Amino acid sequence: MASLNIPNVKSITRALPFWLSLCGPAVVVSATLTGGAALILPPLLAWWMFTALDALIGEDQANADPNTPDADLFWYRAITTAWFPIQLALLIWMLAYVPQAAHLGLGEKIAAFFGFGVFSGTIGISYAHELMHQKNRIERALGDFLMASVLYSHFRSEHLRVHHSHVATPRDAVTARYNEGFHRFFPRVLRQSLVSAWRTEATMLARRDLPFWHSANPFWAYGALQLGFLALAYGIGGALGLGLFAFQAFVAIWQLELINYIEHYGLTRRHLGDGKYEHVMPHHSWNSAQKASNWLLINLQRHSDHHYKPDRRFPLLQTYGPDRAPALPYGYPVMSLAALIPPLWRRVMNPRVRAWRAQFYPDITDWHAYNKALNPVSK
Repeated sequence: MASLNIPNVKSITRALPFWLSLCGPAVVVSATLTGGAALILPPLLAWWMFTALDALIGEDQANADPNTPDADLFWYRAITTAWFPIQLALLIWMLAYVPQAAHLGLGEKIAAFFGFGVFSGTIGISYAHELMHQKNRIERALGDFLMASVLYSHFRSEHLRVHHSHVATPRDAVTARYNEGFHRFFPRVLRQSLVSAWRTEATMLARRDLPFWHSANPFWAYGALQLGFLALAYGIGGALGLGLFAFQAFVAIWQLELINYIEHYGLTRRHLGDGKYEHVMPHHSWNSAQKASNWLLINLQRHSDHHYKPDRRFPLLQTYGPDRAPALPYGYPVMSLAALIPPLWRRVMNPRVRAWRAQFYPDITDWHAYNKALNPVSK
């Protein structure tokens, strides 16, 4: 008798904590319906509840078998594929309800979309990041839709074609320089990442003897998707809805770049000469093994392994000991707050960067001269 294709109960149980993110939309809706002080609940949930859980349950140093068959990851994949329809439904409801809500003042309406932006950035972009790394066309398309919903579609080109190739080098805008505060990093990255993404796609087209305006340029699809979301926002919510939609997109992008800032701050790959750098290794990304915040961010904090093995799905990402990868003292939510206060950030992280340099590159004694030689226009 043929065996029935019954989902493995153990795999469902292991995947279940990652589904906690689905509480987010319910909290956003509840806070919006209530208004007032309740509007603080969405950021409180995303930033502080998982931080409190981190403090209670600590780190997770266990590693899944990296050779686990893809078929056994169904319940993990289901989380990321289900999120876009959920986020889209929430967006449509917010656009239809909030601009017309009589019990919400303008400040409360902005706060409601701030809370929505917290989740479209914290969860939506984390899931989009996972999806855009996959070979499956449906998953990649879902990633594109999620990035278009926060008006940051070029992130796919920048992340896959620039960041992963040039991380921890001067050619990567997203790698935060040593002593560079977030408030300088953010506007620089907004400008440079768009330019580098465009140049990379244009260069790839030129190698195929195609002009940049060719239909194969993904920027046409990026633009069409983003215009579609802008039209949706205006069609449902009018001018106010359009403005609120753009605001949540900004909040999501701000959170994305906060995380980018944290992930590689001050780290540098060895230059081998002739414009070449050593292979990306686990010690070129900051790692974090905090358990609960990794549930929220689907193991994004296991960032050292993500850059070392970018094709691994999130449940298979490995964590490393201090001999192979530098560790952040806390999870991303706490480190994001620290990054917003540059003196605090430097006090926490600069000694760790210096320790990292001494551990992995003891032969480089003058890092100021080294970095200046690699990037003479930097300040």
